[in-house]
Amino acid sequence: MFRTTPGRRAILGLAAAAALTLSLGACGSESDDSGSSGAPAPSASADTALADKVPADIKSAGKLTIGTDSSYAPNEYLDSDGKTVIGFDVDLFNAVAQKLNLTTEWTSATFDSIIPGVTTKKYAVGVSSFTINADRLKEVNMVSYFSAGTQWAAKTGVTINPDDVCGKKIAVQTATVQVDDLNARSKKCTDGGKAKITIDQYQKQSDATNAVVTGKDEAMLADSPIVAYAVKQTSGQLALVGEIYDAAPYGYAIAKDQTEFADVIGEAVQALIADGTYKTILDKWGVTAGAVTTAEVNPSV
Repeated sequence: MFRTTPGRRAILGLAAAAALTLSLGACGSESDDSGSSGAPAPSASADTALADKVPADIKSAGKLTIGTDSSYAPNEYLDSDGKTVIGFDVDLFNAVAQKLNLTTEWTSATFDSIIPGVTTKKYAVGVSSFTINADRLKEVNMVSYFSAGTQWAAKTGVTINPDDVCGKKIAVQTATVQVDDLNARSKKCTDGGKAKITIDQYQKQSDATNAVVTGKDEAMLADSPIVAYAVKQTSGQLALVGEIYDAAPYGYAIAKDQTEFADVIGEAVQALIADGTYKTILDKWGVTAGAVTTAEVNPSV
């Protein structure tokens, strides 16, 4: 999402929870995911002009190893086999790779380990709903492809005002921009003589969601598409709270010395927007509200 830590996001639905509790060390193959709707993943034809711009070492390898935190449905999560990574982000970046005549191998990892893995070349690209912010831009090149905001949710019937949660227990995924949000809100509480917010941080978004469903925590916040999906998947146990705010772009993370590759990824995203594949993928996953019209490399934030 949109703050200064290496984080991003937040929530996931119970229907996917069983798969998401499997080992984050799993490695997925190239995904031909059919998604939650059963629709096949849209494919993209290779663009020879773009493929020719791919740096020689990457072109010769032919395959991109992608680092992702597969606990963030519907953006990236594990399918029922417990190893194949599927989701909106997966379909879209697979199409980006196809434009460049490359294949993908998706590797699950903890969220806060992905950008370090990109900088050390463990991963060719980090694709994990990363909000583009100044701190991340110091570490990696980033290519924008989507826009999301923060959204709150609570157990259905519970009254929560996000602007007045002093003294309450709030769930959030660790290392996300929402942690910064809560820290700022808590400081405002204590500066005003009120009780601090108890910020319960969870390594996996599924655990944060479950904490609210079970009543351990009173509310949660995360990226808007994630929260909306969690509410849908919990079959009425959770409800959206308040409005979406702080909209900011998601970006693909590419190593600092791979600016040429970042540029061609941006061109591939733009090509998908132009030919309609981009909209088809967003429509499939119900996240069209976050569509952008232009992909930018290292945009000003």
